[in-house]
Amino acid sequence: ATYTLERNKPTMDFGDLQSPAYKPRVSGLSLADTVRLPAKPDLATRPNTKLVCTMGPSCWDVENLTRMMELGMSVCRLNFSHGDHEAHGATVKRIREAAAACPEKNVAILLDTKGPEIRTGFLSTEDKKVSLTAGQTLRLTTDYKFLGDSTCIACSYEKLPESVVPGNTILMADGSVVATVLECGSGFVDVRVENNAKIGERKNMNLPGVKVDLPVLQPKDIADIREFGIPQGVDFVAASFVQSKADVEYIREILGEEGKGIKIISKIENQEGLENFDDILDASDGIMVARGDLGMEIPPHQVFIAQKMMISRCNMVGKPVITATQMLESMTGNPRPTRAEVSDVANAVLDGTDAVMLSGETAGGSFPLKAVACMIDTCYEAEKMENHEALFSAKRARTVMEKSLTSFSESVASSAVKTALESDAKAIIAAGFEDATFAGLLSKYSPRVPIYLATSNATLARQVSGCVRNVIAVNVPAEAKDPVDACCAELKNLRGNLAVVVERTSGPTPGTVGPTIRFQNV
Repeated sequence: ATYTLERNKPTMDFGDLQSPAYKPRVSGLSLADTVRLPAKPDLATRPNTKLVCTMGPSCWDVENLTRMMELGMSVCRLNFSHGDHEAHGATVKRIREAAAACPEKNVAILLDTKGPEIRTGFLSTEDKKVSLTAGQTLRLTTDYKFLGDSTCIACSYEKLPESVVPGNTILMADGSVVATVLECGSGFVDVRVENNAKIGERKNMNLPGVKVDLPVLQPKDIADIREFGIPQGVDFVAASFVQSKADVEYIREILGEEGKGIKIISKIENQEGLENFDDILDASDGIMVARGDLGMEIPPHQVFIAQKMMISRCNMVGKPVITATQMLESMTGNPRPTRAEVSDVANAVLDGTDAVMLSGETAGGSFPLKAVACMIDTCYEAEKMENHEALFSAKRARTVMEKSLTSFSESVASSAVKTALESDAKAIIAAGFEDATFAGLLSKYSPRVPIYLATSNATLARQVSGCVRNVIAVNVPAEAKDPVDACCAELKNLRGNLAVVVERTSGPTPGTVGPTIRFQNV
């Protein structure tokens, strides 16, 4: 509704205006009507949930990148387990060319480190593959120069004999080979192969339940960050196999002054990361639930528990969380996903994930655009089922219960979301904030309307639009006298509607600043 005063009418008390009580979109609908209800809200330009897409030959030309941005891709992921700086640099150039055609999208770039991987070695066989038989003894040698065969294979982890003990499980090639440790010696480990398999060279190895004594950043990772990530101006570094708060602090040290604006997304991929999760979350700017390796390091049937709990904890501190790996895996070769995959995506959205991620589906799959469209449609469908009043009340109650002290910023953020929930506002506009912290607090409380962050900081715009749920950055000129008015001028789809404005202004005492709330017509 548009709120204006008629000419020659007495002043109206704005506080006397009333709005209908909030009702979930599907409230009172039958099963059939709920299913057929159009998922995309009338004023929506994208889902609240963000989408990270991995770059690769299937999608990295400018035409496909532009279309993916138009469909809803918010972050381009560069996987540094593959490719060199020249190839990734060419990809960045094409990303920026595509982004220039979609300036309002504020698409971010994420550098995903290779990390401290453990791999099998090279092979002496002609076809570079070896056949293993269930029950046989296989030796794993730490001499990585050794060319392996069906009796002995090299391993890249020099401390393997000191890290495992008899009875431990070792997984190779994404779990296609399961082996049990029999004996540990000087420079070798003997294992019993538990299943028939055929594997090739340099396959990944996992040591479930074992703390791997390798630095979170290998020399290659440091070079990738310093010689590529910082000069190229990436927005995020996703660090593989983060196991402690000290790991995050080391990554920040490597980023240094030049890279201080780059946000650190810690990938939780093993038991040690789960054990130290709260400390890692405290030190990080965001979390990635990296279900691929995590599903090798802990039993697969426990991954969903870890996922739900990590998402919940990230939500409660207002930091973004990305759910990743095999979300629409079958679409690497098929034009339609399985029903289980779609349900997996929807459940992650309903759990509260800020972003979902596509890996091989976009990097090397046959249907990258269909995978993006399917992901966006699924996010819309899941979001239409949300009860924002219940979400707000649950998070507010839990915050009060768990925190002995609440910051003024969080109090204002929750009040702004409650105000938007109980009024006829169609948006929340935030202005005057220099980082993503306040946007994260607004997002935490699950508003039913989009959050628009007015900013002249292009990096901040990409970071919040890329990974913070339900937050859309609006680029305003640095010299704008009133950033809120400048933001409203860009929101043409909301013209004439009411917005809740949260602006960082002068505080109650000289020399203080802080957030205040008001209503404003767009």
